[in-house]
Amino acid sequence: MNTWDISSAGERKAALRQDLQLVLVHPQIPQNTGTIARTCAATSVALHLVKPLGFEIDSTRLKRAGLDYWPFVVVNVHESWEAFVEFFQAQPDPKRMLGFSKLATRHYALPDTYRPGDWLLFGAETTGLPPEAHQASVESGGFMVQIPMIETHVRSLNLAVSAGIGTYEAIRQLDQPGSR
Repeated sequence: MNTWDISSAGERKAALRQDLQLVLVHPQIPQNTGTIARTCAATSVALHLVKPLGFEIDSTRLKRAGLDYWPFVVVNVHESWEAFVEFFQAQPDPKRMLGFSKLATRHYALPDTYRPGDWLLFGAETTGLPPEAHQASVESGGFMVQIPMIETHVRSLNLAVSAGIGTYEAIRQLDQPGSR
């Protein structure tokens, strides 16, 4: 795993939420990843990128989409799914993976869906989460969730939109008075 250092990593890590992580598995479109990084900066949530990526990490489109917010984002790049799982397993408890998929049946905003230590997984724009991510979600004590949509005219939601919806719902539930 590599941490993409754009500014003082220590300052950024100190300001991070400790109860939530966002993971992009094989993202393909740099603009989506840059937009998601901006969401991570706005929420103090760490961003994990699992290779292979559909772009170079130094892509100008990626950096442009993240604007001048990159100094406020902690980005961890994992060389493979296996390397990410190894990293995840080495983290302290509590932790579990929640995968987002249009194939899931559980609604993403049900009460008490999110707990401190959750890692939100989002798949590639073209293929979604790979089967091993679905399996890892269940094995970690988590599950798969779905953001509902009417598919009459739309195949899927934009990855950046989905990540924003999931992240903010998780924060809403985690930050409720009296939440776990």
